[in-house]
Amino acid sequence: MTASRNTHVIKMDLSDLYSQRILEIAANQPVPGRLDHPDATARRVSRVCGSSIEVDISVHDGVITGYGHKLSACALGQTSAAIVATYIVGTPATEFRAVREQMTAMLKADGTPPAGKWSDLAYLEPVRDYAPRHTSTLLVFDAVADALDKLALVDP
Repeated sequence: MTASRNTHVIKMDLSDLYSQRILEIAANQPVPGRLDHPDATARRVSRVCGSSIEVDISVHDGVITGYGHKLSACALGQTSAAIVATYIVGTPATEFRAVREQMTAMLKADGTPPAGKWSDLAYLEPVRDYAPRHTSTLLVFDAVADALDKLALVDP
């Protein structure tokens, strides 16, 4: 009896992840499309849920000057990608890497959510209690970091 009660509680709590604000952000996300001539491209796929993203970035003097993506993800992945698509252009690569680290810490180590222009990411804080959802939530951050890593390989 206890096992089924616990399962029921988990299902109820899991549905609570999809708050009205998360659903609004996901439903009204910008659709940046793909860049014609990106400096780097990276693709990430969540093996847990099948969500995927392919990102394109352009970088000049350490600042992300262009961003595009092709996305197939759950509402959590869509929300993360929407927030990134909204704020990434004009962001220094070092700041983006710090936001990625902060998101990872928020989900995996009880860290605080990002602040400032990235403060909407706090809506994803409840995901910390659902490890299987971490990957889809972090997908866009990991893909952009992979693209930035590719640029670091070609820089002297």
